[in-house]
Amino acid sequence: METGKIVKVSGPLIVAEGMADCKMFDVVQVSDKKLIGEVIELRGDKASIQVYEETSGLGPGEDVVSTGEPLSVELAPGLIEGIYDGIQRPLAKLKAAAGDRIERGVYLPAVDHEKKWEFKPCVAVGSEVEGGSVIGTVQENILITHKIMIPYGVNGVVKEIKKGEFTVDETVAVVATKDGDREIRMLQKWPVRKGRPYKEKLSPLTPLVTGQRVIDTLFPIAKGGVAAVPGPFGSGKTVVQHQLAKWADADIIVYVGCGERGNEMTDVLNEFPALIDPRSGQPLMKRTVLIANTSDMPVAAREASIYTGITIAEYFRDMGYSVAIMADSTSRWAEALREMSGRLEEMPGEEGYPAYLSSRLAEFYERAGIVRVLGQQGVTGSITAIGAVSPPGGDLSEPVAQATLRIVKVFWGLSASLAYKRHFPAVDWIASYSLYADRMSEWYGENVGEEWLSFRAACMRILQEEAQLDEIVRLVGMDALSPSNRLTMETAKSIREDYLHQNAFHEVDTYTSLEKQQYMMQLILQFDKLAGEALDKNVDIEDILELPVREQIGRAKYIPESQMQKFDEILAEIKNEMSELVGDGEDY
Repeated sequence: METGKIVKVSGPLIVAEGMADCKMFDVVQVSDKKLIGEVIELRGDKASIQVYEETSGLGPGEDVVSTGEPLSVELAPGLIEGIYDGIQRPLAKLKAAAGDRIERGVYLPAVDHEKKWEFKPCVAVGSEVEGGSVIGTVQENILITHKIMIPYGVNGVVKEIKKGEFTVDETVAVVATKDGDREIRMLQKWPVRKGRPYKEKLSPLTPLVTGQRVIDTLFPIAKGGVAAVPGPFGSGKTVVQHQLAKWADADIIVYVGCGERGNEMTDVLNEFPALIDPRSGQPLMKRTVLIANTSDMPVAAREASIYTGITIAEYFRDMGYSVAIMADSTSRWAEALREMSGRLEEMPGEEGYPAYLSSRLAEFYERAGIVRVLGQQGVTGSITAIGAVSPPGGDLSEPVAQATLRIVKVFWGLSASLAYKRHFPAVDWIASYSLYADRMSEWYGENVGEEWLSFRAACMRILQEEAQLDEIVRLVGMDALSPSNRLTMETAKSIREDYLHQNAFHEVDTYTSLEKQQYMMQLILQFDKLAGEALDKNVDIEDILELPVREQIGRAKYIPESQMQKFDEILAEIKNEMSELVGDGEDY
């Protein structure tokens, strides 16, 4: 192992000489405390190293020892329900070993190396296998079946396969390869900065159903898609991500709290174990991996936490699972990049961020997608990446927000003014967009109904018309509008308040299926259509707006999924009341 000496200490950055044989991104152990660090720059025999722990007390002359390996994560049964820091140290075990404050130099393996797991083989002796092939399963918990895969680069024939209880370090199979026999364990290691391979990347054509109406209807995200949730302080980014984690149609959730405030991360760590998965009735943690890296933790570990999370997500994707990764927030990750870049004395780019900010963001988001996995015929897995962006003062022109917008295809722009009006989710329907909506139209037509697309288009049109009429209303007042324009404003208000506004803490309103969403849109748009026809017959707009059925439309969001027949009753009531109002005997 290469041993060097510290010559400079600058916060989390140290410089060591005598490191000529080191490679970029090698992990090193710093001083006799064995602090974990990573080589990020090489100049001659000098290596610049970012240290993932507090560097106070370090000085020139202390030893730096290279391990010769890149920063890697442990991938094995026991990951699910885990709570880790940015470099995959298990926080619960660290607390038990070192108390509430993590001591420097304390290192524990990410997964339990002593626990025995029930391994059930699914291949026989003589079977041909390759990297990614599943040779057996472990029932990690009641929800997740953990598939044990052949490591990438191993091709051959199964020479021996075992059955029973084993630790992650024990051999469960032997594969005869052209280079000799290879023992297969349940534990794999993978460097975090290198994407795991796959057979083919596919075009995302299936929506990730979230149960959040403004997202599913107006700005849907595809399974395997990427989205950004930018917004100022207090606009509800974290609550949106919590709702997506709880309700999104994903098998596995990876939540990365990257540079989050300590109290917010505490809320996450307290709330997630208490949340019940609505699909299974089990605790949500049984399909969740949490990575907690608060803003007071060493800045270098914040930079690593994003890669740790996406690597764990790729591992479960390779089993054929649909994974959703939440990164909260990429702005603080970018700030870590900026600090390390400054200490390296690199030429700063816009607002002090490094010139490679855009490419680093792209490296993260491009690891999302829906793919055909290696070693398993016809199996696909997906990673949907949703990154929160916290622009200072809500300024979307700043570099991190702009770089993110160039990469992602879904933009859920959160509005401070909507949040101030207590309209949640505070997604601005004028500024937001989704580039997946059109390519998923065939799926909606086949699985929800042909009317879905026309309803969505009508809602978007009415909301845009309202934004244009709003300028006139501010100048001359609502009374100056024509009856048809007044109706447009009232329908837009109904879409906003009765449809887009959603209460995350109401047991019925917190989640809405696509079927119920279509019914709710139909109520609002049917009332608008019949009201427009009534106006053409000279019915007074005030009489239309005072119809009792409007209150039923407003309360339709609270109709449980088990009582969908009530929507048909309200539709019939709309027709009856309109027919009575027109009074010409015409049956609506």
